[in-house]
Amino acid sequence: MIDAPTLARIRAETPGLNGESTHLLACGSALPAQPVLDTVIEFLQLEAMMGGYEAAAARSDQLNAVYGSVARHINADPQDIALVENATVAWCQAFYALPMEPGQRILTCESEYASNYLAFLQRAKRDGVKIEIVPSDASGAMDPAALDAAIGPDVAVVAVTWVPTSGGLVNPAAQIGKITRKHGVPYLLDACQAVGQLRVDVREIGCDFLSATGRKFLRGPRGTGFLYVTSDWASRLEPPVIDLHSASWVSRDSYTLRDGARRFENWENAYALHAGLGAALDYADNLGIDAIEARVKALADHARDALSALPGVEVQDLGTERAGIVSFTTPRESAVVARSLAQKGFILGTSSRTSTRLDFERRDLPTLLRLAPHYYNTQDELDACVDALATCLKENT
Repeated sequence: MIDAPTLARIRAETPGLNGESTHLLACGSALPAQPVLDTVIEFLQLEAMMGGYEAAAARSDQLNAVYGSVARHINADPQDIALVENATVAWCQAFYALPMEPGQRILTCESEYASNYLAFLQRAKRDGVKIEIVPSDASGAMDPAALDAAIGPDVAVVAVTWVPTSGGLVNPAAQIGKITRKHGVPYLLDACQAVGQLRVDVREIGCDFLSATGRKFLRGPRGTGFLYVTSDWASRLEPPVIDLHSASWVSRDSYTLRDGARRFENWENAYALHAGLGAALDYADNLGIDAIEARVKALADHARDALSALPGVEVQDLGTERAGIVSFTTPRESAVVARSLAQKGFILGTSSRTSTRLDFERRDLPTLLRLAPHYYNTQDELDACVDALATCLKENT
C-alpha cells in the first residue's frame, strides 16, 4: 500500500509534478524520479571529468549491479539479462535470432503491436513463414483454449504483447506460458507496457524471452531497455548481429559467442542511462511492485468510472483484468481533444489504427484517446482532467 506520507514523498521526488501540466501518459514516457535524474547526471559528470572508458571502468560494480536489479524485478538470473537501447531492439534481437523455415507458423494475438507485426511480415516475405492470429475470448484477450488448439509441430514461435499500447487489456501471459511449455514451443513476450506497473515473474509466466523498456512505467531514462532470455535458448541461438562484445574473434576464420544473454548486447552502450535504469528499478522495488500495481489499477479504474459518466464518452478497454492504460472515445476527433486538454494543462495521448491494426479493424475503432496515470498521480488530478474534458466537449456544442 502506498499511504499518504509515502505518496507525499514520491510526489516531492518527482520534479515533473511541479510543472504547469498534469502528466497522465505513463504509457508513453513516465516522469522519472529525482534519484534517477541524479544518477544519470552524476554519471555524465564523471564521464566529463575522466572520460567515458574510464568512468565505465571506475563504476563497473555499479553497472554490473543493474543486471541484478533487472533480474530481481522479474525473478530471473542476472546472466539471463541483456541490457539494450530500447524494447524494440530487445524484442528484435530475440525474434530475428529464432530459426524459421518456409511454411512454419508464427502465432500471435489480435492486440499485437505494430512494430512486432511488421517484423512478422518481413520474415513472412523473407523466410516464407505464415502468420496466424489466435482468436480472442469473449473479453477480448487471447483465448488460451484457441491457442492450445492452434499449436502444432510447425509453430516457430508464439509471440504476444502482454499489455497492448492502445488500452487496458491484459493478456493471460502465464496461461499462454503453460501451453507453450506443454508443446515445447518458444514463447516471446512483449512486456513493454507491463513492466513497472504489473508484477512480472518470468518463472511463473514461463516465457522463453521477455522484452521491456525503461521509459514507461519503470520511470527510467529513454534509450534503455532489456531482454530476458532463458539460459537454454541463449546457448542455442545465434544473435542476428554480433560484435566484439557479444563474440570473440578467436582465430582468423572463427569466433565464439559470449555465454548467456549478453551475447545479445553490443559493445557501445549509454552507461549513464544504464545506471539510471538501475536506479529506476531500485526505486520501484523499494516501493514494492504489488503496492504500485494496486495503486495504478485503482487510479485507472477511477478514471474509467469518471469518464463513463460523461455524455458521449465511451471507454474502449477490453479484458476482464485491466491495467493502467485507459482508452476512450468522445464525439470529437481524438487529436483535437488531446490538443485542447494539453492547452488546459493535461497531458494525454492518442492511439491510432497503425499501432494496433488488427484490433482496430476488428472493432472498427477511430483514433482513441489514451490516458495512463501512474502511482504518483492522484484522484484529484484525474477528476480535474475529466472536468476539463467535459468543458472541452461543451465548447464544441
